[in-house]
Amino acid sequence: MALTTATIFTAAGNISTAIATTSFHHATEPTIFSPFPCSPSNHRKRKANPISAVTTIPPAQKDWSPDSWKSKKASQLPEYPEKSELEAVLRTLKSFPPIVFAGESRKLEEKLGQAALGNAFLLQGGDCAESFKEFNANNIRDTFRVILQMGVVLMFGGQMPVIKVGRMAGQFAKPRSEPFEERDGVKLPSYRGDNVNGDAFDEKSRIPDPHRMIRAYSQSVSTLNLLRAFATGGYAAMQRVSQWNLDFTEHSEQGDRYRELAHRVDEALGFMAAAGLTDGHPVMSTTDFWTSHECLLLPYEQALTREDSTSGLYYDCSAHMLWVGERTRQLDGAHVEFLRGVANPLGIKVSDKMDPGELVRLIDILNPQNKAGRITVITRMGAENMRVKLPHLIRAVRRAGQIVTWVSDPMHGNTIKAPGLKTRSFDSIRAEVRAFFDVHDQEGSCPGGVHLEMTGQNVTECVGGSRTITYNDLSSRYHTHCDPRLNASQSLELAFIIAERLRKRRHQTSSPM
Repeated sequence: MALTTATIFTAAGNISTAIATTSFHHATEPTIFSPFPCSPSNHRKRKANPISAVTTIPPAQKDWSPDSWKSKKASQLPEYPEKSELEAVLRTLKSFPPIVFAGESRKLEEKLGQAALGNAFLLQGGDCAESFKEFNANNIRDTFRVILQMGVVLMFGGQMPVIKVGRMAGQFAKPRSEPFEERDGVKLPSYRGDNVNGDAFDEKSRIPDPHRMIRAYSQSVSTLNLLRAFATGGYAAMQRVSQWNLDFTEHSEQGDRYRELAHRVDEALGFMAAAGLTDGHPVMSTTDFWTSHECLLLPYEQALTREDSTSGLYYDCSAHMLWVGERTRQLDGAHVEFLRGVANPLGIKVSDKMDPGELVRLIDILNPQNKAGRITVITRMGAENMRVKLPHLIRAVRRAGQIVTWVSDPMHGNTIKAPGLKTRSFDSIRAEVRAFFDVHDQEGSCPGGVHLEMTGQNVTECVGGSRTITYNDLSSRYHTHCDPRLNASQSLELAFIIAERLRKRRHQTSSPM
């Protein structure tokens, strides 16, 4: 059944509840949607520890220091030609203020803990890799705006808080399959992201330059500053929900569906205002927004790691949330060693190659206290593999009594080659999302979120969708210098599909057993 606004909005009371539980700072205790399959009874073997701002040093931070990763084998790190220059840059970074604050990361962890139990939903999205040349306020605003739109769609489909996390303000570094790239007989170091080297195929551009880390820091600070202004300065106010549509989605099917939804939101807000909840209430005028990126360039991450004065714990203050990738998640590797000691919420990217027992061991290394919200498992394996492999991973984690937030990344397992370009099929992305929900329905576990590479720009990088981007269209607006991204229309279309699944789960779990 197609998702319509009539199926989303059941009553103004439900609308006000969903809106009121989206803010950390002003919400009352949220209504707990606790469907039996996602109840804590599935995690009864090990007790989840509550999150506290003041706590003893956890086991993960014992025998650990911000530089203990250097004793381990490190993959995916560049070779800087001038070590003294690198050390000078790192000393400068250590002297800079943190980009984010420890308390913000703790609040995100609390919300992710709710997603693990089925009481919230994670929406994590943004660029494949941020770049220096595409850095401007309009691009940041448009991506933020699409995430706001998707959040509204998902919130009313699921009638639960949506946790909005951007792949923004720090997502520069990229892992590479090969250390070198060869074109027409010329062999040069691979491009590893703008914070490491340049993407131009010439010798000078490809030499790793440590000063790029300074520029990446400055751009991250500027991006987050603008995001904070959008999130708290009135732009994200629910009263503006009908003004968030991007111009190029205005006359599309997704634009029409969103406009109808926005009209219903406006009606609900009018009802709530009449009931005494004024437009000026903080819960109506602000939103919470966090940042995340892959923990890849360890010297940079170490330089921005700080000891929190309130808890005594170390936090990587380059982002609120970090994840370890498929190529760097070795149990005895440098990246896992670094991440086990920082108190940020962490993601683990998991492909069909992951052994269930290895996943359990990795989770135990990173989260020995079994703290809810600490670990998000981000699955990326294609629809067919999802149906075969994911059940075994879920069962292994459940047998170990580990509490994690399960999230679908339907992008990375669906990259294909078109003539001269990489692309992804919207149909394949949709199929993987459906497989993700189907498996969790089958296993009685919680689908806790989605992780997307997307942009607010009107790009033509992924084929398909209701506006039917074809292979012939790809070259017209193919702007990514890394992996293909969903545009705003495709992102909204996917949000409606996910919202329909959340709505169905809500109705199934609320019906008498």
